[in-house]
Amino acid sequence: MSHVHILGIGGTFMAGLAVLAREAGYRVTGQDGPLYPPMSDVLAGAGVEVHTGYERLLHGDDADQIVIGNALSRGNPAVESVLDRGLDYVSGPAWLARHILGGRWVIAVAGTHGKTTTASLVAWLLEAAGLEPGFLIGGVPENFATPARLGRSPFFVVEADEYDTAFFDKRSKFVHFRPRTLVLNNLEFDHADIFADLAAIERQFQHLVRTVPSTGGIVVNADDAALARVLAAGCWSDTIRFGPTRDCDFPLHPDHDGWQLGDWHWRSPLPGRHNAMNTAAALLAARHAGLAMADGVTALAGFKGVRRRLQKRGEAAGVEVMDDFAHHPTAIAATLEALANDDRPGRLIAVLEPRSNSMRQGVHRQHLGSALKAADQAFVLAPADLGWDVGAALAPLGGCAHCSTDLQDLIDQIMAAVRPGDRVVVMSNGDFGGIHERLLAGLERNGSTTAGSGR
Repeated sequence: MSHVHILGIGGTFMAGLAVLAREAGYRVTGQDGPLYPPMSDVLAGAGVEVHTGYERLLHGDDADQIVIGNALSRGNPAVESVLDRGLDYVSGPAWLARHILGGRWVIAVAGTHGKTTTASLVAWLLEAAGLEPGFLIGGVPENFATPARLGRSPFFVVEADEYDTAFFDKRSKFVHFRPRTLVLNNLEFDHADIFADLAAIERQFQHLVRTVPSTGGIVVNADDAALARVLAAGCWSDTIRFGPTRDCDFPLHPDHDGWQLGDWHWRSPLPGRHNAMNTAAALLAARHAGLAMADGVTALAGFKGVRRRLQKRGEAAGVEVMDDFAHHPTAIAATLEALANDDRPGRLIAVLEPRSNSMRQGVHRQHLGSALKAADQAFVLAPADLGWDVGAALAPLGGCAHCSTDLQDLIDQIMAAVRPGDRVVVMSNGDFGGIHERLLAGLERNGSTTAGSGR
């Protein structure tokens, strides 16, 4: 049995890779910093041996190959040991391409927003048709309860991230995947820690388009100017254009009780226009892989969503607490607008941790206020080391916005503001200090105290 040791195993991509390697018969071990759900649960469920810390390289003597995640860089003691000892190492995307994707019909989902939801939808549509696809998704689809599996058909769905591959390979991850079906959902500036501007990201997407065969297909949002520039730079594959514009192959528009895509109608399993675009892209990708559109539309009703994408975490004292991965202003706005427009009573309370590299650098600060405007109240964590003025960015919201440098103080502010019937949606690409559980526990205590006092 070959043994792979994964450095950075707790990332969404690398944890999924570990699951695939285990299923393929490899012995898998790994190292990372402290892990948190859902990936800690995924790795434990797969029986993967995980060690905490990088003070020294573990399994250097018995692993056949070291897989190095893109979160690691020169200066990391484990990385330095791999290089000093001349051990065989490879990036995660290159390992996936070499050992898993060869000979598969790869369906890759790329774009700034909606990759996880769209990839999960594609996998479900194929699964509902009895095709048993393989997949590697940067989240946990509720229909499968695992982010990755080998599958039993030629089809393999992969969430195609534009982030760089590794410290020794600065190309985007997705150039390794060589899709036959490619989804391009949208394209905005993000990942300011590795990209200088939008043009630099577009260049990576141009590289991706060049890997799609002439017999392949590209499902593309026809309303996105950046994607239009990407394809104008060179495209040798069929394009399947969809979106709100009528000048495309499959116009998408709302109707009285759902959405209409070309000749097909559905009631969306997910709220909001953003998710309607995700759904349309998934349907067209599955169609390109051979699934009848009518069958895909029927299967939508069985889609259960994705963990950490508008996921209900609990309810206490009449207050519902939700979790969402949104961390870019466009995604934040889409999440809040979807909830604000669902005609449910009660107020919408937004809670945000500006945790992504782009957010921490303040790249999107001028858009933060408008991104949160659909919420009735907004609470934002503003760590002292953030480097920019969160309060000034929230000024357009007036008295509806609140921020604090301390998490417990922010929780206290939220607790003082909420009332029965409210929905609190917590948005972060991390665990946010366990804020969901802390809010629910506080609400439970307050509810018990109120009930006990007879008020």
